[in-house]
Amino acid sequence: MTSPMRIKLEEAEVMERPVHFRFPFRFGAARVTAAPQAFVRVRINDARGRSAVGWSAEMMMPRWFDKNPSLAPGDNIDQLRISLRLAIDAYRNTGRNTPFGLHALNEAQHHRQAAKLQLPGLVASYGLALVDRAVIDATCRLESLSAVEAVRLGRLGINAATAPDLAEFDLSAYFATIKPASSMAVRHTIGLVDALTSADVEPDSRLEDGLPQTLEAVIASYGHRHFKIKVSGHPVEDVERLIQIAAVLDAAADGYQATLDGNEQFGGSDAVGEFLERISSEPRLRRLRSSILFFEQPIARADALTTSLADIARHVPLEIDESDGEMGAFIEARALGYAGISSKSCKGFYRSLLNRARVEKWNNEEKSSRYFMSAEDLTTQSGLALQQDLVLASLVGATHVERNGHHYVDGMFGAPKGEQAAYLRGHGDLYRQAGSGARLAIRSGRVDFSSAVTAKGLGSAVEPDWETMARQE
Repeated sequence: MTSPMRIKLEEAEVMERPVHFRFPFRFGAARVTAAPQAFVRVRINDARGRSAVGWSAEMMMPRWFDKNPSLAPGDNIDQLRISLRLAIDAYRNTGRNTPFGLHALNEAQHHRQAAKLQLPGLVASYGLALVDRAVIDATCRLESLSAVEAVRLGRLGINAATAPDLAEFDLSAYFATIKPASSMAVRHTIGLVDALTSADVEPDSRLEDGLPQTLEAVIASYGHRHFKIKVSGHPVEDVERLIQIAAVLDAAADGYQATLDGNEQFGGSDAVGEFLERISSEPRLRRLRSSILFFEQPIARADALTTSLADIARHVPLEIDESDGEMGAFIEARALGYAGISSKSCKGFYRSLLNRARVEKWNNEEKSSRYFMSAEDLTTQSGLALQQDLVLASLVGATHVERNGHHYVDGMFGAPKGEQAAYLRGHGDLYRQAGSGARLAIRSGRVDFSSAVTAKGLGSAVEPDWETMARQE
């Protein structure tokens, strides 16, 4: 291990680019057709007077970070803007420290400030997550290191300051052993209203953009064998939908594996139990039931960490996602029967790494493989955001990652042609030329991203075209 870098945030700005979907994305009670993507650009300096610029990007998805039905999508997006501004102001006013030190000094206060403004934990986490990733990117560029090298060598200064339960765990030794993959299986999202076969697509809704629109076509085009299935929280209707999905998967995807995502829609443990019993008793779901790896966030975040699901967890591993609003959430969830937690770049680079260390520690203590971390998506867009998320998924040891941004958005649609061409040149393993643009290259159900893992900085050799974005004051 080498000594961590000590840096200071000099400048930071937020830009946005609109993203329009090919067709609506439905999760839980939300239906989204468009959202902005935020880009953060920072400048840091070190004690020797050297400086470097770093970047990050993330979708500003309404209806997920805060599902309060009284808030309009624009309100949700404004919440994320406020969180970003709070985080930038805090980091600017913090003295020189390690990249992780900046985060650790500000995390708790940032969440307190956000709570005073009635911003939920996930909203608060978003601001920290984007600023942290941009700072990490800049630090790595300053040192001409990839983010993987920076983590393995201890250059970011990650310690147990925000996770005191890991104080006796040798984080440096653990990070030094990480062997990130440069290829990963893609887990395709099957939304609540996504078309399964061509018969489900009305003639006036049929797209002519050369991309698959139905589940059948997705499997034929990309070769997926991993799937994430959204369920609504209504056991009878969900089972009927699963029977339709299983008919497609059983016929087209040999040896498939699946996860279920409740998106907080189940009213309580009884509803979850009824749903699982119905699946188990339905002969047409026998193969699908045997393929299920885990069940993600069935119960609303307001109740998920107050209700024991230990009995249900005996039948299927349970994971929290929306309940992961701050660093202690996984500990609370573990006590209630959950075994897993999701990694999402929008929740935080450091949180994912430290929660993954908890998985390692707990499994070692129990001499088991019970605890796990999965890699999930929030319509992460091709380019900077996707590549940073893939590097993080690789660092936490994921073998498959939910990817849905490429399905709901046509490649890098909305990005300038020059930027798309730069990604094709700099990351040709990850993208393919399609007409005049760039699309994610999924081959045999997998993506290759060696160029992102080895890139100097956090995941990308290509700088976004800032001149084509709208600056947020």
